[in-house]
Amino acid sequence: MNSALPTSPQPDLSPFEAFAVTLAKVAGEVILPLFRADHGLIDKGAQTGKAFDPVTHADRNAEAAIRRAIAAAYPEHGVIGEEYGEDRPDAEFVWVLDPIDGTRAFISGFPVWTTLIALRQAGKPTVGIIAQPFLDEIFLGGPSGARRLTPTSDERLRTRPTPDLSVAIGATTDPYLFKGARQAGFERVRAATRLVRYGADAYAYAMVAMGRLDYVVEAGLKAWDVESAVPILEQAGGSICHWNGAPLGQAGGDLLIVGDAARLNDLITRLGAPDPHE
Repeated sequence: MNSALPTSPQPDLSPFEAFAVTLAKVAGEVILPLFRADHGLIDKGAQTGKAFDPVTHADRNAEAAIRRAIAAAYPEHGVIGEEYGEDRPDAEFVWVLDPIDGTRAFISGFPVWTTLIALRQAGKPTVGIIAQPFLDEIFLGGPSGARRLTPTSDERLRTRPTPDLSVAIGATTDPYLFKGARQAGFERVRAATRLVRYGADAYAYAMVAMGRLDYVVEAGLKAWDVESAVPILEQAGGSICHWNGAPLGQAGGDLLIVGDAARLNDLITRLGAPDPHE
């Protein structure tokens, strides 16, 4: 006699993949007219007495447009966004949004900013988008795999092997953002690898999935900075975790992306585990 309990069928997430691509295009339609144009820069840091923290009309208008599209199609879903906060964050399905990741690149005219869209199901990112509208690229991760979509192609993504750290190429947004033990950890990694590139923000995550970079190191990230990368990296053969190897969770933090799992322990050892209160 089979005493196993019946299991509920898993929902088909393919419609959400297609909808996430639609959301990326909705955001792009709002953002592109303001790129290299009058984007209405505001320094949020000046308002709070902290470091320069830019936001533009493109950030806010794009997130508002994405939220309207989600509310129209899936009113029962939750949303967490950088610009407008949380709405039903405990729902079964929750969209996690960063309308422009890399606002500093955006206001400087560099086309490496991205729109980040993730869909959590029961707390876990299951669909992810890293979109660069100016280059007309969408990096998609989900049950269908990891793919790079352009107007003329649908390319499968795969990370590359890294035989040794000495030949690895990595990235971080800005090495001056690391302080104390984090700075020392990053310097150990930088010294052990061939090359480190700066200023690409989340576009670097997509380059790991595409097999162009081998690792990314970041610190102090929020959930909307990183959750979109999880399905893309996992489906492409990479991994994403905290500097100490712990699972990412839902709170962001110190991030390590690795294309080849064989190099994960090498990087963790060099980074160390900085004091979370530092």
